[in-house]
Amino acid sequence: MSTASPSSTTQPRDYFGLTVPFLDFIGVIPEYAKAGKARIRVDLRPELQNSFQVAHGGLTMTLLDFAMAAAAKSMHPLALGMITIDMTVSFMRPSTGILVVEGKLLKAGKSVNYCEAEMLNEAGEVTAKALGSFMLRR
Repeated sequence: MSTASPSSTTQPRDYFGLTVPFLDFIGVIPEYAKAGKARIRVDLRPELQNSFQVAHGGLTMTLLDFAMAAAAKSMHPLALGMITIDMTVSFMRPSTGILVVEGKLLKAGKSVNYCEAEMLNEAGEVTAKALGSFMLRR
């Protein structure tokens, strides 16, 4: 089995001003991060699935986490990034196919930001939701 990712031979992708090799490895496609909202997507490949052939929980949590952090960072253009303080995830139904994750900043603070995110399947159904708080890295 090959360990090469789809983007392993290309230049690192820009994730809203950041280079994140792990997101390259799992094939995340950044769509936008502006005005406290962010949207990313990933095509669920077999190597990202669990034994039930649906999105692995760790993948789901990674995508929700990044979407929330990107939404928060979009309101702090000079920030180096966001550090996750805490995150709660609810898995609502199996995630398959092309997955879209939308993050939203709920409240921006001087150092702590509160966010939410939803993962949607190709039918537009919410498959997972998250709430999180993120510390601004200056």
